Amino acid sequence: MSAAITGVILAGGEGRRMGGADKGLQLLNGQPLVQLVLERLQPQVDVLLISANRNLERYAGFGCRVVTDTTPGFAGPLAGLQAAMARATTPLLLSAPCDSPQLPVDLAERLRAALVAAGAELAVPRACGRVQRAFCLARRDLLPRLDAFLAGGDRRLGLWHESLHTVEVDFEDQDVAFDNLNSTADLGRMAAGSATAGPAGGLA
Repeated sequence: MSAAITGVILAGGEGRRMGGADKGLQLLNGQPLVQLVLERLQPQVDVLLISANRNLERYAGFGCRVVTDTTPGFAGPLAGLQAAMARATTPLLLSAPCDSPQLPVDLAERLRAALVAAGAELAVPRACGRVQRAFCLARRDLLPRLDAFLAGGDRRLGLWHESLHTVEVDFEDQDVAFDNLNSTADLGRMAAGSATAGPAGGLA
């Protein structure tokens, strides 16, 4: 039997490139980004959490447990991963950012297969010619090492991944799935693209 997975949607950032807006609550075609990510991720995991640091009641309204950073100062995706690891009860934890609403529907399956095959501690997708580090499948027992890493003052995802036995998984066949929305202009472009593509494209 495959190891159970807890998913976490990372929505705890400051949204600096969106003028400080809470990115997960921004609308794309009338729906909050976090809802679109949830619809893609929830069927792939056994439990789903949302990592958020403001508007907690609104996030709780999406039907998932909300976890907040224990590392202060909007410390980034690793702080969200840390908070989720501390509350998860499954052997594996899968993270996805709230601003990638077209994430692959087979993300968990492919990352877990690669993690097991390589005997790795962490699996990350590679698409668009680079590693998509905000998406990762990690073993929950890495928590003490992540605690120590963050306590040392570093916040960089790449450096954390380099400290582990990490396997990169080829997702070049789904490069558009990792498009992320950093600005209101990005939201407008994706909304226009999905409207042009029709039911078979965009966010379908």
